Amino acid sequence: MNRSKTDHVSWLIIIGVILLLLEISFHGPGPIFLLAIEAAAIYIGRKKYTKTIGKLLFWFGTIGFIVTILNTMAFKFLLFAVLIYAVIRFAQSKQVPNYIEPDFYESQTVANDGPTLKRQPFLKNTLFGRQTTPDHTYEWNDVNIQGGIGDTVIDLGNTVLPKGESVIVIRSFIGNVKILVPYEMEVSVSHSVLAGTGKIFEHHEPKMMNQTVSFQSEGYDQAQQKVKIITSMIVGDLEVKRT
Repeated sequence: MNRSKTDHVSWLIIIGVILLLLEISFHGPGPIFLLAIEAAAIYIGRKKYTKTIGKLLFWFGTIGFIVTILNTMAFKFLLFAVLIYAVIRFAQSKQVPNYIEPDFYESQTVANDGPTLKRQPFLKNTLFGRQTTPDHTYEWNDVNIQGGIGDTVIDLGNTVLPKGESVIVIRSFIGNVKILVPYEMEVSVSHSVLAGTGKIFEHHEPKMMNQTVSFQSEGYDQAQQKVKIITSMIVGDLEVKRT
């Protein structure tokens, strides 16, 4: 863990030096000197924030620092690099989407503050990249995750859901979500999207623009075992189908 943190710090220092040299090569030391003055104003203003002059220095330095950073060539280059990286990872995720099969049994640990049981979720929030299924069995936990860019597939065919209402909540930025549900399972679906499509069993919404739809199977209210699905995304498609 310590080695990982050290590597991260090293990379941040290297990237910072590269961006600093890039900025000096384009605009000379002027912006760097201005950032130093603004940083000093923030520091002094924070020390004397109880006085009017301290407040003025602090906010002058803060606003000036943000404006100067946004106008630097280094920031624009970094923003462009992040955009290219996001496009590349999205293209990769389209070729190999996340395929998740929740398992059954999970080790439970007692939290330090009392008898509350702490459960380790089998799905985690991801900005980019793929999630892998654990190689050991897990007891079902309700799903509540957020994703950045990429496709996600959740297969409920290989898990045992408890009696009552199980919940799946997925929020994503760009990408498709596919949920496979057993035939005997009663389902409620609430889906919100800015631009995309929705296919919930036999219902197909080919063009959804800033729209919210809800569907519920006929025996959902009376069912002893059921799953509620809540999804929201900016751009992408939702598919819920029987397996």
